[in-house]
Amino acid sequence: MAFLLNNSALSKLQIHSQKADNSLTLSRHGFHVEPGTREKALLVEDPALKRFKSHKKSVRRLKIVGDALTIIVVAGCCYEIYVKATVREEARKVGK
Repeated sequence: MAFLLNNSALSKLQIHSQKADNSLTLSRHGFHVEPGTREKALLVEDPALKRFKSHKKSVRRLKIVGDALTIIVVAGCCYEIYVKATVREEARKVGK
């Protein structure tokens, strides 16, 4: 009977929640684990990837241009709505 209880989904859920609670308490206390040698090796700058650095700059410029165009289009739409509202208001005043 204990074997069935250990393999049930409920017991796995309880164990998983206990593990999650432990990880939350560790992060709340601010414990920091130093990266190992493999992680440090992955963080080292790779000379083979140097030629792709300019890609980041062009993507950043493209994003800025896209953001600027978005702002311009939204401003234009707001202006059109404002103009239509004022024209309607003037037409109502003239009609009365």
